Amino acid sequence: MKKLTRKGQIDALQPLIVALVVIAIVLVVGFLIFAEVQDQIVSIDSVNESDTSTFSYGYNSSQDVTNAMSDIPGWLPIIVVVVIGALLIGLVSFLRKQAR
Repeated sequence: MKKLTRKGQIDALQPLIVALVVIAIVLVVGFLIFAEVQDQIVSIDSVNESDTSTFSYGYNSSQDVTNAMSDIPGWLPIIVVVVIGALLIGLVSFLRKQAR
């Protein structure tokens, strides 16, 4: 088993940090796309006021997807806190081993 130095422990977290940033960017883009879809449905519905089924199905489905995705960003800060806690525990145990 390879021993990690303090720098090695921090470097081991780099892929996790990159993954969290990518997930955050994808979520932001997804929310923007669904907001634009809702705006387009509203503008189409105001042009075709005779057909309300398009508005209700399209708008409601895009709203359902947005509501389902809205739970995901709440977990990102929890994941970050857990990763920072793991890093601190790893550094403390590393320093204790070096002090012996």
